[in-house]
Amino acid sequence: MAIALAVKEALSSSSMIRKMFEEGAELKKKYGTVFDFSIGNPDLEPPPAFHRVFAEFAEDDRRGLSKGSHGYMSNAGFADVREALAKKASAEQGCEIPASRIVMAAGAAGGLNVVCKSILNPGDELVVPKPYFMEYRAYVSNHGGKLVEAPTRPDFNLDLGAVEESLSEKTAAVLVNSPHNPTGVVYPEKDIAALAALLRGHGEKTGRYPYLVADEPYREIAYGLTVPPLLCAYENSIVVTSYSKSLSLPGERIGYIAVGPEAREGEELVAALIYATRVLGFVNAPALMQRIVARLTGERVAVGTYEKRREAFMNVLDGAGIEYRKPEGAFYLFCKVPRRAGGNAAGGAAGGDDSGNDRAFSDCLKKHLVLGVPGSSFGAPGWIRFAYCVDESVIASSARAFRDAVEEWRAAPL
Repeated sequence: MAIALAVKEALSSSSMIRKMFEEGAELKKKYGTVFDFSIGNPDLEPPPAFHRVFAEFAEDDRRGLSKGSHGYMSNAGFADVREALAKKASAEQGCEIPASRIVMAAGAAGGLNVVCKSILNPGDELVVPKPYFMEYRAYVSNHGGKLVEAPTRPDFNLDLGAVEESLSEKTAAVLVNSPHNPTGVVYPEKDIAALAALLRGHGEKTGRYPYLVADEPYREIAYGLTVPPLLCAYENSIVVTSYSKSLSLPGERIGYIAVGPEAREGEELVAALIYATRVLGFVNAPALMQRIVARLTGERVAVGTYEKRREAFMNVLDGAGIEYRKPEGAFYLFCKVPRRAGGNAAGGAAGGDDSGNDRAFSDCLKKHLVLGVPGSSFGAPGWIRFAYCVDESVIASSARAFRDAVEEWRAAPL
């Protein structure tokens, strides 16, 4: 039997994040101590309220008070859960989102695949600012679409001119992620408003109004600022979110899709999302987790802990001479590959090709048992991502390893 060609092609550029994660597991077996900043797998426990509600449901099950609660429900999710999350979404987005516009999802990844299945025709295009979470490419190609990359500004904020140049009559959607993985950028409200105006203008010109899709698993992890709402900034908008980060439940695969109240053909879109949830094999989001998160709409992990770790990690990087873009949200530091003697700012030979240097620097770090993800995995050669959702002791202990790795890197011949 042959493996599908599309899968073979995807495997050849498979997620470097997972590759580094697996390599980290092997290195830990061999060396014990490894400074693993490769994957955004939160180490914080869910809030105490999660454990309390979990125990209450378990006790109800034991006493036979919740019969049928583990059976099938509407593919969109339990009605009372959708109602609870509609209230949460309304508060976050600053406008009324009815429960009928909420579809429960098997995490944000599941939700994004449901959205792509629902809105993409073969050959349609989805525009995404670069750098971006590279699994987006697979999500789009899964459903016959084409991912179109739009460069961002030097500070990784939206370049609206580049987005406009990327739009065509085939554009089905623009996908944004804020707070952003891998850069930690939070797009300001004025940029969201300008993007909305741009998409309206494109729709008036072509007759096709692209969707604005937001991937928001990090919405509740922001430092000293509020993430601007999107659902009411643009009519044809869809938000996909999960509880993987805000409640530290990545393995439970629970999230939801929210459709803007003024979306064109909104009822048909919701019907398509519900249908796609079923036929993609999710059938419905996990029943127990639906019931639990509906009781936890006011809870989140201790964001202050991540902010403290951010400061600690920036101190480590400063000490090693590594430049970075200070994150405004999420829990990643996106760093420049250090300059070497005779090299340019991205770490490559003057006038040469920098595309492989982030991988080479990643290999150098690995020799010192430091794991990060090369920026080329996100479409940004010359950069490297570190996830600081790890214990502060790991961050503090890594300082010497970073210094030694950078010293070796700078001394290496070009």
